[in-house]
Amino acid sequence: MKEILKSVARSFYLTIRFLPRPLREPVSLAYLLARATDTLADTATIPAATRLTTLQAFARVIAGELEFDAVAEALRNFAAQQSDPPERTLIENLDGCIAWLARMEPADRADIRAVLQTIVQGQELDVRRFGDPAGLTPLRTAAELDEYTYLVAGCVGEFWTKLGFRHFPAFAKRPADQMTKLGIDYGEGLQLINVLRDRGADAAAGRGYLPAEELATDAEGKVFARWLGKAEEKISAGLDYCSSLTNWRIRFATVLPALIGARTIALLRAAGPAAEKIKVPRKEVRRILLAALAASISPSALRALFQRLLARL
Repeated sequence: MKEILKSVARSFYLTIRFLPRPLREPVSLAYLLARATDTLADTATIPAATRLTTLQAFARVIAGELEFDAVAEALRNFAAQQSDPPERTLIENLDGCIAWLARMEPADRADIRAVLQTIVQGQELDVRRFGDPAGLTPLRTAAELDEYTYLVAGCVGEFWTKLGFRHFPAFAKRPADQMTKLGIDYGEGLQLINVLRDRGADAAAGRGYLPAEELATDAEGKVFARWLGKAEEKISAGLDYCSSLTNWRIRFATVLPALIGARTIALLRAAGPAAEKIKVPRKEVRRILLAALAASISPSALRALFQRLLARL
């Protein structure tokens, strides 16, 4: 599973290795399962109805309500449709992920099941809303976008925080309720960046996440700028989250998405809403990683690095 995680997680894998083992194991497995369910939801060569029923069935397998054999044939069909070798390998090895889940400590297993249940709710909504790629179907309201970002990403902040406080009582300088709120904002901010960064590809696939009600009354650039500002606010909450962590290894493993997110926001702001997909180059990601490794010893140094990345053009 380590090699599969390395091949599909990329930047995330660079830092997850630094997590203490009590966090590294459940976080790694939750990532693989969420990546797999995302693949099931997004395999456009398979009809939406089949994607939905397979996603729901596999969610029941994760929840312990259904045996893996009940979905094995369907998963083989999905694996055959994957053009990306790491994604195909992941789907082909989901029986190993379920076996790994069974070996987890009961509390960790329960947390993984809970967060995957929430994530799959968001993925199911995506399939129902955007199952027909023939025409663009945007979300209607800001509330729908807020719901979506919580379901597929904000809940991960809750999961991370719950794991952290259970395994490390001195996990953070702030109390658990404050860290949970910051963690939710952090996850939602990361997903908003994905929404803004991937708008072109999503439109080509018949998806639109910026609210139709706002686009009907304001210029696209204004709506884009408004949500980019919200993404920055939430990513800044993520920086607060990371700065509050007491263990430098956990701080380092947690902060890299915020730093890459800050750099992505700067690129999106400079490029504007009409730009093609924005992505931080892999070489720059590695430079950010090295800078984060040095800065993670000091929360103030992390804040300074975050601000530099947010401002850089």
